[in-house]
Amino acid sequence: MNPFGDSSGPGTSPKGLAAAARALLFGILLASASACPTGCHCTEKSGTTAVQCTSGNLESIPSDLPRDTVALLLASNRITKIPNYAFRQLGRLQELDLSDNNIETVEAAAFHGLADSLRALDLANNRIQSVPKEAFAHLRAKINLSNNPWHCECVLQEVLRELRLDPQSVKDVVCRTAVQEEYAGRSLIQVLDSGINFCNFHHKTTDVAMFVTMFGWFGMVIAYVVYYVRHNREDARRHLEYLKSLPGGARMAKDLDTVSTVL
Repeated sequence: MNPFGDSSGPGTSPKGLAAAARALLFGILLASASACPTGCHCTEKSGTTAVQCTSGNLESIPSDLPRDTVALLLASNRITKIPNYAFRQLGRLQELDLSDNNIETVEAAAFHGLADSLRALDLANNRIQSVPKEAFAHLRAKINLSNNPWHCECVLQEVLRELRLDPQSVKDVVCRTAVQEEYAGRSLIQVLDSGINFCNFHHKTTDVAMFVTMFGWFGMVIAYVVYYVRHNREDARRHLEYLKSLPGGARMAKDLDTVSTVL
């Protein structure tokens, strides 16, 4: 008798090994299928994954994306916000398409972790009016920001200065509104190329606001001084009338009035 058991049992027989291999393969395939977010289609090639979620009726960016994702296509959904650290697990992401959504808000750390890998970012045809200065910090990707209702002012100018914009779409980055109404409806790049500096408008507006505030405080001080003087005069008048009403007070009140006039 073999003390270690029958070596010809189902666990070590050729049939048993084949069944175990099939079960393992099925488990791997099942795990791969479950790693793809609901409403998306994942394609694996050479150890990387492309995730296709276009027109998936998504309202937010999926949180269960494969870590080896190199391309993430989220166009034509109903996404309204790109929150902080939305892609921090995707250290290999090279292409990110968020075009044709309803995005209004891009938070400051939205693309944190993508500075070294991302090569193309598409945010065209959304509802973005402004972005924080830090949102695109250190990104080297070619970025499409066309057909958004941009509000053209100093912060946006400083943001664009640091970006590598898609040359084919740059003319379609248009000012829906601007700090100066005369630039509304014009291509932002053309406005800036003409020598306009929105940051100068910002500084002028700040200076005017400071002047108005200082003038307001000065006016309040003057009003208080006038009130104080008038109030004291009224008290002095009532005091003199009281002295006059006293016996011999008329003479005293006259002396006090004379002294007050001399002073």
